[in-house]
Amino acid sequence: MSGNGHRERPGESPRPPVWPGAPNPLGARFRVGPDGVAGTNFALWAGGAEAVELCLFDEEGGKGGETRCPLSELTHEVWHGFVPGVHPGQRYGFRVHGRWDPWTGARWNPAKLLLDPYARAVDGDFVLPPEVYGHVRDWPQQHVADTVRDERDSAPYVPKGVVVHDDDDWADDRRPKTPWADSVIYELHVRGFTMRHPGIPEELRGTYAGLAHPAAIEHLVRLGVTAVELLPVHQFAHEDHLLRRGLKNYWGYNSVGYFAPHAGYAATGTAGQQVGEFKRMVQALHAAGIEVILDVVYNHTAEAGELGPTLSMRGIDNRGYYRLQGDARRYADYTGCGNTLHVVQPHVLRLITDSLRYWVNEMGVDGFRFDLAAALARSMHDVDMLSPFLAVIAQDPTLRRVKLIAEPWDVGSGGYQVGAFPPLWTEWNDRYRDAVRDFWRGALPDVRDLGYRLSGSSDLYAWGGRRPYASVNFVTAHDGYTLRDLVSYEQKHNGANEEGNRDGTNDNRSWNCGAEGETDDSSVLALRRRQLRNLVTTLLLSTGVPMLVAGDEMGRTQGGNNNAYCQDNGISWVDWSLLEEPGWRSLFDLTSRLLALRHAHPVLRRRAFFSGRPQEADGLRDLAWFTVHGEEMTQDDWYAPAATLGMYLSGTDIPGRDARGEKVVDESFLAVLHAGADPVDFRLPGEPWAACYEVVVDTSAEEQGDVAGMRYEGGEVVSVPERAVVLMRVGR
Repeated sequence: MSGNGHRERPGESPRPPVWPGAPNPLGARFRVGPDGVAGTNFALWAGGAEAVELCLFDEEGGKGGETRCPLSELTHEVWHGFVPGVHPGQRYGFRVHGRWDPWTGARWNPAKLLLDPYARAVDGDFVLPPEVYGHVRDWPQQHVADTVRDERDSAPYVPKGVVVHDDDDWADDRRPKTPWADSVIYELHVRGFTMRHPGIPEELRGTYAGLAHPAAIEHLVRLGVTAVELLPVHQFAHEDHLLRRGLKNYWGYNSVGYFAPHAGYAATGTAGQQVGEFKRMVQALHAAGIEVILDVVYNHTAEAGELGPTLSMRGIDNRGYYRLQGDARRYADYTGCGNTLHVVQPHVLRLITDSLRYWVNEMGVDGFRFDLAAALARSMHDVDMLSPFLAVIAQDPTLRRVKLIAEPWDVGSGGYQVGAFPPLWTEWNDRYRDAVRDFWRGALPDVRDLGYRLSGSSDLYAWGGRRPYASVNFVTAHDGYTLRDLVSYEQKHNGANEEGNRDGTNDNRSWNCGAEGETDDSSVLALRRRQLRNLVTTLLLSTGVPMLVAGDEMGRTQGGNNNAYCQDNGISWVDWSLLEEPGWRSLFDLTSRLLALRHAHPVLRRRAFFSGRPQEADGLRDLAWFTVHGEEMTQDDWYAPAATLGMYLSGTDIPGRDARGEKVVDESFLAVLHAGADPVDFRLPGEPWAACYEVVVDTSAEEQGDVAGMRYEGGEVVSVPERAVVLMRVGR
């Protein structure tokens, strides 16, 4: 069929009436229509289409349960109609008619049922048989396969959108609204964090309800984090190459529905129940004082390149949604995932910002981490910090007040943009990650870079009114080694991914402490545990926003896999039994104690960059650096090879005032970081810096009670153990 015509098919239900409806809002919205009749308004942007059919499905779905309803109203490229009698729970999709001309980027194919980009819930899984491809996937000449249209019906094989009842009642919710400077982010995977937790009922493990369970929240509260950053929870699909190997996309960086909570993480059902379950999870976390940040993937979709499936946007208007090359058969790929959304297009920009506002206003989330954010900041080709996307975010009254985190790079030319995003934005600071890793493995030629990273990376962020919390400091993330593996492996071990160990980076900046992988060597194990304590302590004493990865606080391992994106199993899931082992429990206790220390002391949570000068005439410099001789570092010292650095943080010289206008005053601290293989004698700075010092943390001690409280005089020479951090409280 073509145009607006309709052909009755055997077994098809009678077609309901379709009233004109409205072009706004986009998507499927249940409401009361003319004459008080309840129904659903459907609206779809499909700029170049010739016709659009709304397809309604009964509970069984499939071919025999489909009813096609032409949408004949077209307003500003939006096809729309109101269908009386359609209630929440109704499953639906679209068929879009138009030219098949891949050479010009036109890939319309009405045989393919398409997911509504604005669907609030999705029922079913994407399994990617040949029928869901707009072209003949298995065409013998693969180099032209994408030009041959596949006429088979995809409806029996693809998930359907679900009409959802809007519920904006957040009267009982209290957002924590944690200031950036006070924030501690905990990156976790909804499924992986809860799958093995013994305190979560088995039927709730791996779900939003599991993360909302008191047993899960108790761990977060005891640890002391202020926000969870959830790996993607937008509805996503699994790649064909993974499904063919019996694997799945575990991380979820393959979005296909920007409004729908991923149905696979729902315990209560997938016919719209996942929406309420997600909201209840957010409310439970908020009640515990924990914010919810979503890792979002607006740079590409699960439809991949020209040989990918036709699931949604490709079939709605390929040229309107995606960046195409001069040869319009091909996609401009700045993401490494086959395609790139064309964010400069107004309707694409609207899709993204509508999605963001929806998750804030109706789902209650507190912020977003944008995957490959540089791809979103591209204008026509180059990354542009005045791009439409960034400009719209900056002026949006809803989005400018939530937390915005950029992964400040993509894989295209000029895509590395660390330090370049404008005010309002914070950034994942990979230069922090690399400097800290290199220091503790003995690979830094000097300590210049480390000094910048420990003190908030002013070389990157001290411009345009940005603050130290523009830097999200991390040593590990979901992508790469876990913290334990970072000190246990020098070579990646990704065999379980079945890609010949070719996937994942080779630049890990790791050190195995003398043996590759698991070992019984007690000296190697002891060194590894000390290095873990060094890395955690460095991270939590640094100025900026620290980010921990779920399980790192208790020694989680992936067996050396540094790219576990397709491992939905014990490789990726948090092993809660580690907390029962004294050695790993002590790492958790240290992490929790450091977070409590950070929370208690504003000198560790600065809201302004250090000046290196006294705030008052009789004060000290707010930040001072010392050599092992107890002398302030000179320019030559910064350029000289060194494995030891003393960092003095003055609590009496903190700029700014508290909420009541009072001067902020805190205790002062001296942190000595020593990465050398042998102990070093370190002379503690005397007056006017300090009269005495009290040890708070010494990472050379497994049990911190062995050393906490030890006191030294100013000017005294102390022996700092090999590879250790010693934090001391200054006494006057």
